Amino acid sequence: MHTPPETPRPSGSAPSEGPICLLVNPKSGRNSRDRAAIEAAGEVLGAQAHICEWKPDRPLRESIRSDASLVVSAGGDGTTCAVASEMLGTGIPMAVLPLGTFNFFARGLGYSEEPEEAARQILEGQARDIRIGTVNGQPFLNNASLGIYPTILRERESVYKRWGRRRIAAHWSVLRTFLKFKRPWEVTIDLGDGPRKRRTALIFVGRSAYQLERFGLKGVKAISDDKFAVLVAKAETRWDLFKLTARLTLRRIEEGRDYDFYQVPRMTLEVHKRRRVLIAYDGEKRWEEGPISFEMSRAPLRIVLPQAHEAT
Repeated sequence: MHTPPETPRPSGSAPSEGPICLLVNPKSGRNSRDRAAIEAAGEVLGAQAHICEWKPDRPLRESIRSDASLVVSAGGDGTTCAVASEMLGTGIPMAVLPLGTFNFFARGLGYSEEPEEAARQILEGQARDIRIGTVNGQPFLNNASLGIYPTILRERESVYKRWGRRRIAAHWSVLRTFLKFKRPWEVTIDLGDGPRKRRTALIFVGRSAYQLERFGLKGVKAISDDKFAVLVAKAETRWDLFKLTARLTLRRIEEGRDYDFYQVPRMTLEVHKRRRVLIAYDGEKRWEEGPISFEMSRAPLRIVLPQAHEAT
């Protein structure tokens, strides 16, 4: 992938004036639905679009055309997060062709989940610079979390390997994780006004207004203000976790009773007696050495916004 241009195009410029790299996740295209969606989008994008396959045994940047003037992430939130990590600070616009299960980032931007319409939105959209979140330097788009949720993801992978990717297997992984839960974490959180100690089973750091609204959570304004929406769960027992999950499902979760809310541009936290912490971000997970630091990206991500979203 080439280096950032010496004179970046101004924010609000047309998304593409040259080759378009339609970057396909190796996990995508394995079923007829994804293949058809990629082909349909490619037809709308025209001859300037080139399918670039993400080689799993090579760095992602090697799969991006060196002359690409626009990179389109074809996949779900995990794929889009990986592409955004590569495009951050390059000045080259990126767009999204939603192919995942949730597509929170794409939906939040206003992209259609119909491939032809999403491709038209890409061609007619405007490139804008936005800031995204980072945790210990790792970019994320929708959210990052510590505590019980990353543990659920790890348990789910184990269950999937044994029983396959079934809905009942996903529910079983949540139940198994809750039943194994023994005690909440003791954490020290610094929101910029000095350290404070908390006991909690989950810390959620949001950067998606769409996702927050979908689950009835506070913090939409924090996103537009380039801040994090930080939710610290008050759950400390297994029963607390079951109640929290039920209320979240029913959209009856309440600040004060179920969680404490903060909106901050940065945050640092340490988990007592844990040198390494499992973190989940945009459906992926990784181990990080403490302390855990959340900051807004210093470099911007140039993203193509559909016209309807641009007008709001």
